Amino acid sequence: MTDTEKLDPRVHPYRDDLAAAYLRGRVNAARFIDGVPCQIRSGFAAMKEEPSFEARQSTELLFGEAFTVLDERDGWAWGQNGTDGYVGWLRVEALEADLTVPTHKVSALRTFVQPEPDLKLPFLDVLSMGARLVVTGDQGEWRQIDGGGWVHARHLAPIALDAPDFVAVAERFAGTPYLWGGRTSIGIDCSGLVQIALLAAGIHCPRDSDQQAAAIGTLVSSDGAGLSFQRGDLVFLPGHVGIMTDAVTILHANAFHMQVLAEPLAAVVARAGDKAINAVKRLV
Repeated sequence: MTDTEKLDPRVHPYRDDLAAAYLRGRVNAARFIDGVPCQIRSGFAAMKEEPSFEARQSTELLFGEAFTVLDERDGWAWGQNGTDGYVGWLRVEALEADLTVPTHKVSALRTFVQPEPDLKLPFLDVLSMGARLVVTGDQGEWRQIDGGGWVHARHLAPIALDAPDFVAVAERFAGTPYLWGGRTSIGIDCSGLVQIALLAAGIHCPRDSDQQAAAIGTLVSSDGAGLSFQRGDLVFLPGHVGIMTDAVTILHANAFHMQVLAEPLAAVVARAGDKAINAVKRLV
């Protein structure tokens, strides 16, 4: 007897032919392996549901995030993200097997990796908020990073320094285009916005809105009726989540406006029609 039917495949790496070793005894698979620990070595990498460029993106991984490779096929690697446990396929060229311990993280919405400490040179890569780096040297206001390249010091923060207000972090993404599975300031979805903002504040956060509704904060209302909303409340609708910036305004990445936008919560509820708020969670 196994718990296969109870395990969420989004965060449990198992297939009929292969599974992670830590799932032995919980799932049926022909083979169990430990996998190979790697890190993301491109600005960000699309995780796909299948090993194909045409497959739908399920999420994105950021520079420096951990990823355990369990299988490789035609230039694709199947495995699990160390940050939130998400499982899927990445291009192998986005991965590096030489592991490092990050010293800093990107605190700006995005920053450029320069080949030398000179802002006039063509950039090598683009890093987004939450990317994890190893600083190996400095020159003036520039910081050299492991693997090559330089990042401006104003765009970095020590890895252990948490943002004091996750709502303020999320507000900085206003105007960012909506992107299914996105986790960067180039494109982001509703749960990605919540996750990146909370991670910046040192708060662990799952990837998808249903996972967040189950794991984050304290339930203060099942439908929002009669509730005095507070800044930082997470409001969940079916398949959607947003952050209250005050008693009446919600900030969310949404496919109606196709961007991150703050608007009256009442307008969101009105558009939902027969859909309604199904949970309000409070972190403090």
